Amino acid sequence: MLGFDFDGVRFPPAAEEARTRIRAFLEAEHAAGRIVPHRGTWSTFDAGFTRRLGEAGFIGVTWPKAYGGQEASSLVRFVITEEMLAAGAPCAAHWVADRQSGPQILKHGTERAKQVILPAICRGECTFGIGMSEPGSGSDLASVRTRATRIDDGWRIDGQKIWTTNAHNVTYLIVLARTGEAGPSRHEGLTQFIVKVDSPGIEVRGIQDMAGNHEFNEVFFDGCFVPDDMMLGEEGSGWDLVTGELAFERSGPDRFLSDFQLFVALVDKVGPTPGRMSAVEIGRMFSELSALRRMSTSIAGMLDEGAQPLVEAAIVKDLGTSFEQALPETARRLVAEEADRETGEVYGEALAETMLRAPCFSLRGGTREILRGMIARGIGLR
Repeated sequence: MLGFDFDGVRFPPAAEEARTRIRAFLEAEHAAGRIVPHRGTWSTFDAGFTRRLGEAGFIGVTWPKAYGGQEASSLVRFVITEEMLAAGAPCAAHWVADRQSGPQILKHGTERAKQVILPAICRGECTFGIGMSEPGSGSDLASVRTRATRIDDGWRIDGQKIWTTNAHNVTYLIVLARTGEAGPSRHEGLTQFIVKVDSPGIEVRGIQDMAGNHEFNEVFFDGCFVPDDMMLGEEGSGWDLVTGELAFERSGPDRFLSDFQLFVALVDKVGPTPGRMSAVEIGRMFSELSALRRMSTSIAGMLDEGAQPLVEAAIVKDLGTSFEQALPETARRLVAEEADRETGEVYGEALAETMLRAPCFSLRGGTREILRGMIARGIGLR
């Protein structure tokens, strides 16, 4: 049976300097009235904020300078990310590009893709979505049916994706498509492509969630052309690329700070002299947050060393999801106040928004069942 070590890491001076700079930037944005704290910070799309963030040098910081980055460590990026989450900054316009699509292109993209796309991401001018999920597939990513067929100078893509966050706003999607036979493992014959959303042959249809927000979309591909130099990796390498990408998607502070605004509002509502139950519950949640943060920073250190901590990332995501979904229920037990999105009262609005969003926390980035299957295999139980 295997075990896991989430060794503690020490933030380098560059990370602490980045913390000072990003706090000053966010305070200036707030003082100028350009941003207000959002409940769903990393799902709130604000292209203007992302452009200003890019101009200030806070996007793509770990990437080579040749492609617009600063060659900083993953811990520097971690600090920038958690400060934006804590401040409730509207991060969706750059989130996917900075977190996973850019690193995928850097590692597996052609030189033309790197030259054209990465500097634009760093400037805050280029945005990405994830074209993985399909109707009828659930969490079984290996069953995708969207097909890419080789034609002159490129590929023709036909098929459908669903739950594609911000597809109506972004510049590109990274699309997982079938280019060959599935084989015995069903993981063969898959390839990833960088697809420009305004290309002919793409139709985006919006899906409203139960909170009335339009973040999700259906995306239809009908003869969409993708040039050869917008394929990621080798033909048929899509499954390995996707699983490697998930280490970035599942391990960051967004997996336990999504409803941080509610946690802060709860602490303020309970006040400086909480009752015994409130003190115990808030202390327990703070301890969980501290443990999750240590695990997440440990994974950032692993990524800096070139590791692929897929199982460790699954553990952080599973535990983080449990924390995030338990928080609104704990808040309801501690404070006898109704959730209400319309009152203008900070706590009631934060509780209402989090209750509406919380069900999706255990779906995005992999369901509990998928994650726990990965963890079970990782510790030798399957």
